[in-house]
Amino acid sequence: MNQPVTLPIDLKGIRELLPHRYPFLLIDRVVEVEHGKRVLAFKNVTGNEHFFQGHFPDRPVMPGVLVIEALAQAGGVLSQLTHGGSLTGRLSYLVKVDNAKFSRMVVPGDRLDLEVEIRREIRNMTLYCGVARVEGEQVACADILCAEVRA
Repeated sequence: MNQPVTLPIDLKGIRELLPHRYPFLLIDRVVEVEHGKRVLAFKNVTGNEHFFQGHFPDRPVMPGVLVIEALAQAGGVLSQLTHGGSLTGRLSYLVKVDNAKFSRMVVPGDRLDLEVEIRREIRNMTLYCGVARVEGEQVACADILCAEVRA
């Protein structure tokens, strides 16, 4: 079922794999894929992100929950590429987040690197382990459980 993937996958290609759209699409590019195993993607964090208007205007910090969401979206890309890459009739929902840890703030100008591995797949559920880094330094990590349902 693994289809050949031309890397990097740009925003247009990501939009074909995920249902998310601005302002909630949190991946800019996919640079590495090992089908059924891992993905490496990134988001360029810019000063004009909508969430910086309120978090916080004088000291902008990317909300931690959005860093976790970006990891979940990277996991979604990995699952889509592993299982055929079609959104038709399927959506994946976040079910559970465990062991979330935030080590450093993400601020405008950072490139948020998102590395996600599939730990386990059972029926319609996938457990991912994700690590977010900026300039090689871990900023967050979490175990993320998602469930795929028919739309």
